[in-house]
Amino acid sequence: MADRHIAIVGGGFSGTALAIHLARGGHAGLKVTVIEPRDGVAQGVAYGSRDPAHRINVPADRMQLTAAEQGDFDRWFRASAAYDADPAARWQDGRVYPQRGQFAGYIAGLFAEAQRQSPVVLRHLRDRAVALENGEVITASGERLRVDELVLAISHPPPALPRAIALALEEHPGLIADPWRNNALADIAPDESIAIIGSGLTMADTVATLHRHGHRGPIVAFSRRGLLPRSNLSGSFEPRVLDYAVPQKDSALGWLRRIRLEVQLAAAEGLPWQLVLDDIRQNGQTIWQQLSLSEQRRFLRHLRPWWDVHRYRIAPQVNAVLEQWQSSGQLQVLAARLQSITTEGNAIQLDLRSRRGAVRTLKVDRLIVTTGPAHGGLLQSDALLHQLALDGVIQPDELALGIKVNGRSQTINRFGAPNLHLYVAGPAARGRFGELMGLPQVAEHAESVARQLLAACSGPGESGQ
Repeated sequence: MADRHIAIVGGGFSGTALAIHLARGGHAGLKVTVIEPRDGVAQGVAYGSRDPAHRINVPADRMQLTAAEQGDFDRWFRASAAYDADPAARWQDGRVYPQRGQFAGYIAGLFAEAQRQSPVVLRHLRDRAVALENGEVITASGERLRVDELVLAISHPPPALPRAIALALEEHPGLIADPWRNNALADIAPDESIAIIGSGLTMADTVATLHRHGHRGPIVAFSRRGLLPRSNLSGSFEPRVLDYAVPQKDSALGWLRRIRLEVQLAAAEGLPWQLVLDDIRQNGQTIWQQLSLSEQRRFLRHLRPWWDVHRYRIAPQVNAVLEQWQSSGQLQVLAARLQSITTEGNAIQLDLRSRRGAVRTLKVDRLIVTTGPAHGGLLQSDALLHQLALDGVIQPDELALGIKVNGRSQTINRFGAPNLHLYVAGPAARGRFGELMGLPQVAEHAESVARQLLAACSGPGESGQ
């Protein structure tokens, strides 16, 4: 293998997993640089939280870098001091749900192990990539890196503040626009009243943090449909494998009907619906790519909220908090949209219109925005991506989920041609691949991109972009 240099922009889980796969499969002469401004790798949005209330959403025995390593994280965690220090991680069925930072620590350990054992030169450059010029990546500190292949592992842009909120609450002390910011909720007084816009995973994490802080004030969470993430399955069950050879119409409605039928069949056997969704998820990329673009759009427009709450489930510890506070009345979840917003001193007044048309007025001390990352604005959220988009090197996918790529995860330029040396790893490629947000699909995608890169390094190819 000739000397090659692969740079990975982004050192969250996707970028770190890719780097580990490259180090494991590469040979002497290959250099891999992970460009990541945080002080460590694997600390992206998903696993960078240091809040002890934030737990992985699936049992530890389902979190792994590769299928061959299933159960390795579970064993690692149980052997660590953190296992004894965190009895709440253990659920009643014997499975464990560690704090998210533990998984980041596990992956960072695999990265360090690869650095020690691999013939590949693997390093973490604590910097930010801001431009690509003539095959060189330029960083914020002014370093210039000559690269043969570049991988964009930038997956989650910052949350977008809804325009009505931005106009009404600019600089207002009661607005918390980004709950993922370190200690964003720390100065909320225990008796303050809170409204949360959004009712998904970030809302659940926010409520878990408030519970840990001993919050006593009322909380109202609202979203257009008022759907809450479902709890993860408790207990041990054999996987339920669907028969995909059964004739199936490749449409959003067709798959909705199929899933409902499969859930009914499972229930008749006394089995939980989660088993059906888990198998659909494992085959999600194949299903997604069989849908036409119009059917993909139909799914996103009509079915995505229901898919999200059934697919992206929460740890039972967090679900218990939500149920406890809903039962006590401290937490209310509404199906409503924001109609208007005004302020009165430090108080925030929200007029919410329910799906049935009734208007409810709330007056709260705090408004927390948990609508999630603004994936549609990914290319404008980062200096490097913005430059590549302006130059026509990359473009958004047709569904506004991320970056347009081909089946090899290579980016597509404005002329519709693939950039043979520029790849995407992780959720930013989900417009093409579909199910590409949680483990193990992200890990599998990182492994697939690694294989593509290693094959390219083994064969002839020109340096640069």
